[in-house]
Amino acid sequence: MTRLKSVKTSFTGGELSPELLGRGDLRAYENGAARLRNVLILPTGGVVRRPGTAYLATLPGPGRLVAFTFNNAQQHVLAFTDHAVTIVRDGLVEGVLATPWAQDRLSALRWAQSADVLLLCHPEVPPQRLSRLGEGRWRLEPWTFAGTGGRSGLPVFRFADPGITLTPSGTSGRVRLTASAPVFQPGHEGQPFHVRRKAGRIAAVRSPILAELDLAEDLPDAAATDDWQEAAFSPVRGWPVSVCFHQDRLVIGGSRDLPNRLWLSRSGALFDFGLGTGEDDAAIEFAILSDEVNPIRAVVSGRHLQVFTTGGEWAVTGQPLTPAEIRLDRQTRIGSPAERQVPPRDVDGATLFAGADGSLREFQWADLDSAYQANDLSLTARHLLPGTVDLDYDRRRRLALAVQRDGTVAALTLYRAEQVMAWTRLETAGRVLSLALAGGAVHWLVERDGRVLLEVWDADLAVDCGLSGRAETPTPRWAGLEHLSGRRVAVVADGMVQPDQRIAAGKLRLGRAAAGVAAGLRFTHVVEPLPPNLMAAEGQGRCRRLLAVTFRLQDTPVLRADLGQGPQEVPLRRAAGPVLAEIPAPPFTGDRRLATLGWSLTQTRPHWRIEEDRPLPFTLLAALHELKVND
Repeated sequence: MTRLKSVKTSFTGGELSPELLGRGDLRAYENGAARLRNVLILPTGGVVRRPGTAYLATLPGPGRLVAFTFNNAQQHVLAFTDHAVTIVRDGLVEGVLATPWAQDRLSALRWAQSADVLLLCHPEVPPQRLSRLGEGRWRLEPWTFAGTGGRSGLPVFRFADPGITLTPSGTSGRVRLTASAPVFQPGHEGQPFHVRRKAGRIAAVRSPILAELDLAEDLPDAAATDDWQEAAFSPVRGWPVSVCFHQDRLVIGGSRDLPNRLWLSRSGALFDFGLGTGEDDAAIEFAILSDEVNPIRAVVSGRHLQVFTTGGEWAVTGQPLTPAEIRLDRQTRIGSPAERQVPPRDVDGATLFAGADGSLREFQWADLDSAYQANDLSLTARHLLPGTVDLDYDRRRRLALAVQRDGTVAALTLYRAEQVMAWTRLETAGRVLSLALAGGAVHWLVERDGRVLLEVWDADLAVDCGLSGRAETPTPRWAGLEHLSGRRVAVVADGMVQPDQRIAAGKLRLGRAAAGVAAGLRFTHVVEPLPPNLMAAEGQGRCRRLLAVTFRLQDTPVLRADLGQGPQEVPLRRAAGPVLAEIPAPPFTGDRRLATLGWSLTQTRPHWRIEEDRPLPFTLLAALHELKVND
């Protein structure tokens, strides 16, 4: 019989997929865990309970969050819902605007920001620009494509069969166009139209083969011609899918009817897509030609212009980009989800994106290969990503947050140079729908009991959807909790946990007066290590007995652990009298040893489990195991 000691000093492998329980040879196994819920990984190796959330506003329905950053002092969150956008700044609603996007179209919404303007696009809706006009003043309006010389800045394209000709009735002013086959639709009215490379605009559609055109430039003659083009974006052909800014150009990636085409505006003229005659600053237009048509899902400005399609990832190179100096190369073949727009995010020079295979990938330039790679960051924790629907990155915490279709959030702590790549799962009493980072704060949209609430992470709260307040004179009565009416909430009064209370008509009544109160919904954090490593000494025996576990804690007032005989309260300090479980002692930092009895005949059961829903801080730095192994 052998007595062994092993110490777990790091959780930087994060929660591992159950399929890896037999891979004790991996470094991730040594630093991983079987279950990590509602905790974040510290870069030094420990785990800490995630922040709670503070309630900000109730929204009319499900939607999508977009961050709007004008400067460090002007941080806004835009909550897009059914035909409306709610503008929130510093936790206060600054305004509500009507929008053209129905709720079922918000999943395909894409955007790009430049200074105080946010450009938004959707393949079924004319693109819009949201402008901040001043303090509390906003305007939403369609894009205006401004060209030169009387021309529209809209790009044009020949959609019809090559054999169809148009015959103009004259060479200037308003002329009638007669088509040799049906061409015109009511949606063409008011749209740019080119005949023999001369610009005009459709004034009226009389029939599928007859339309009236207002010419901006004179035609050379009135002969029939097959040299004509219509607007690339219109009610007939759909609208842009994705957008970004790159090298002083506006880049449009794909449209409804031209899903694999790229447009780059004139340099310095963001809404002029006229091709010109090949000047270096002229607009650029080309299609992504490959073995199959892969619709563009996103365009991203990085080291190069990056193009993410449903079938692979591409790089557009050229320094600078000009019509003569431009190159498009496929880099990887992962693909992006086709059913929803998940915005890629910049992470220290790499681009984080959701793969079509359910993975979360890092699109990064490799100097050795002079090409991009798409490394799978979710390979060891794919079970935490049933389907990513939204994605953002917290630079301060080095935390990638991926909202999943089941309402959970997969959180990745990523320190690439330090080789820290740790996944955990964040859960709450409801379904997280979307999230966005604004002002360094994580905002998320949560559906709770049929209501959709906007909340922000708050390190001073250990509850969700909570509020806190103070009174000059201690009082047992508190109001302002209408968003939690009918719910039982956890209460912390003057730093002490109180029995849960039910909110009635937005009011809370305590058993005693308090000067400071925080109330909200409980959430549970769970830490469970992996089973013994079969390749290590403590895992080679047929039977094993856990003698004791020593937990090294930091600023943790209470601890409840299960060492195989059920959860038990772990005394953190010696008390002269009985300790009330709902009144925590001061935060404890140090080691606490917990002994246990009994043999284990299975090698797949973890040594211990910590599970706690009391709204109090928790930080675990390490765990020392003392075991006996029977060979």
